[in-house]
Amino acid sequence: MKKSTLTWAVGLSALALSACSGSESVPTETEVTQDDAMASDNIVATETTANKNIVALAQDNPQVSTLVTAITAAGLGETLSGTGPFTVFAPSNAAFAKLDKATLDGLLKPENKATLASLLTYHVVAGDVKSGDLAKLISDGKGTATVKTVNGGSLKASMDGNKIVLTDAKGGKSTVTAPDMVASNGTIHLVDTVVMP
Repeated sequence: MKKSTLTWAVGLSALALSACSGSESVPTETEVTQDDAMASDNIVATETTANKNIVALAQDNPQVSTLVTAITAAGLGETLSGTGPFTVFAPSNAAFAKLDKATLDGLLKPENKATLASLLTYHVVAGDVKSGDLAKLISDGKGTATVKTVNGGSLKASMDGNKIVLTDAKGGKSTVTAPDMVASNGTIHLVDTVVMP
């Protein structure tokens, strides 16, 4: 079966280089009501979120505080605050809680900075990829699409009903629970499991 492949730059150096490139305009999402936001209990893309970069948007959401801590520990805050655009599959706190506590604590230690950076950049794609783009690639690929990540690995994207599911290099699955959170330098998709390179 032929699989669609997203051919974006790979490697952390490509991520840093794309951060230095010119700015791109990012469309904003339609504003939703407060009741809708409370019902979904997720980050909601509005015109105000589109004025914040990926890191600032994450810092404003308590559901991804562990991710923010990890980004800081890995030294990726400046890069992910750059021009981009980037697409981040952002693990929620509940996703990080699925990891063994000793493993997570170990990753956050200074001596494991490179390992943590590799893990986090496995969640990042160079370019601004909305859920509709992924759904089209999945459809074009007859049910699956390969997404290249900036750490040089790849994720397989597929659909489970109307949800996008990512399969990592170890066969683990992660579901996008809140897609298309628009930032000034890309898009965040909240996921329920940390993907492993």
